[in-house]
Amino acid sequence: MNYDFKILPNSELESIIPLVFELNNGKIEASVLSSRFNEIKNQNYECAIITLKNEIVGITGLWFCTRHYSGKSVEIDHVFIKPQHRNKGLGKLFMRWIQEYCKAKGYESLELNTYVQNHPSHKFYYNEGFKILGYHFLKKI
Repeated sequence: MNYDFKILPNSELESIIPLVFELNNGKIEASVLSSRFNEIKNQNYECAIITLKNEIVGITGLWFCTRHYSGKSVEIDHVFIKPQHRNKGLGKLFMRWIQEYCKAKGYESLELNTYVQNHPSHKFYYNEGFKILGYHFLKKI
């Protein structure tokens, strides 16, 4: 299949809301996601997408920053590939594209969080060369 990888203009972030909604199993209302992405588009954020025949079939957010422990870093966020496009090596191709894209922009490390229960993602990221650095904590205030 002819998949394309590219950066979605921030002005078009609304188009990924259905995929992020599905990623979160509907736990975050689409209107809340829309509001949040409206804010996100003005931050150090880009959205990488996978398309097939002009349909978005995969997404991930890229947060650009400099960290004291890893230098110029990109945090990969909300990775999602539609179920019918999984288990075809597409995730591996997407990660390779992301790495090359970020490296070309002058970044030196990639990092991400994955849910503790998401065992298939752990294996995938290990195989992609990621190492567990620590735990991610969250406290709502």
